[in-house]
Amino acid sequence: MKKILSVFTLFLIYSNLCYCQKSSQFVDSIRIKYNIPEIAYAVVSSDSVLEINALGYKKINSSSKAELADRFRLGSITKTITAYLAAILVKEGKIKWETKFFDLYPELKAKSNPKYHNFTLRDFITFRAQIPTWSYGNEKPTQKEIKGNNPEQRYEFMKWFFQKSSPISEKQDVYLSNPSYVAAGLMLEKATGKTYEALIQELGKNLDISFDFGQPNLKDENQPWGHDENLIPEKPALNYKLNWLSSAGNINVSLPDYCKFVQMQLLGLQGKSKLFTAEEFNDMHFGLSEFSFGWYSERNKNQYSFHNGNPGTFLTKVYICKAANKAFILFANVQSKKADEGLVFILKELETKYGCTPFY
Repeated sequence: MKKILSVFTLFLIYSNLCYCQKSSQFVDSIRIKYNIPEIAYAVVSSDSVLEINALGYKKINSSSKAELADRFRLGSITKTITAYLAAILVKEGKIKWETKFFDLYPELKAKSNPKYHNFTLRDFITFRAQIPTWSYGNEKPTQKEIKGNNPEQRYEFMKWFFQKSSPISEKQDVYLSNPSYVAAGLMLEKATGKTYEALIQELGKNLDISFDFGQPNLKDENQPWGHDENLIPEKPALNYKLNWLSSAGNINVSLPDYCKFVQMQLLGLQGKSKLFTAEEFNDMHFGLSEFSFGWYSERNKNQYSFHNGNPGTFLTKVYICKAANKAFILFANVQSKKADEGLVFILKELETKYGCTPFY
């Protein structure tokens, strides 16, 4: 009997290895075809990493091969982490969803556009504040206009934004805006007396996840380099505009560590979180139409929640299929239309193999 079990176990291991290898070969073929220097991808359930790999090269035309420990700039997927942090602080009573920005920063109220006065933490986190878009490509404000250390710069940026911009007058279901999450980050800082960076580091410590900020190659040139649409590597440098947007899109993390965060979401959706109820997790992902607390959603039979990131020289995707208890995560160190098409192609293939109706 033991011999039969041993043979069966070996068969299962071999089958899984072959399956993983088959997927890796497919993913690598797409990586090459769509001009992506490095791809890291994973498929997870709430209690297992079903498949994970890093393929390609950390920098184009280099011999530095991809590794699972490689870190990727998340871009807007940062919002999934900021929203979760906000939910924890609300749960702990440090702040309320109904707290208004100008309750915490009354000194900015008089010179700000009055139409911004009543927006709350919930409004910012769920994209219900009628705030216009702004990203690292905007020319104003200039670096000379924003002074101080990192938190002070974010404060000065939102001071400028609330004074110089006008709310969107057209009625929309959601108002997709990075400054909404910058405002939310400032509120969390004020409520706790800690910087956003410190709060994220504490969250990471509690979750056994190593979060960091900015370009991965800034602290370590052996980490992945981002590439633009022309496959030009982004040299190590501080991007002051992305610092202003830290709580909206500037976290970097390895794929295995982000898998832990996503598995925690799956556990929560199943009602197995020690901190939040299943109802609370469902509200985070599906409580509102189109976008809830850090997560877009598609209410088909699979109940997908998802987010994408594109901080200039990286692409990231996370798609959670609640009904199948599966999640798909894709990271790439290039940002281009062609690369994005390649990632979507990979996502469809993985969804089909793991029993989920393709999202796209």
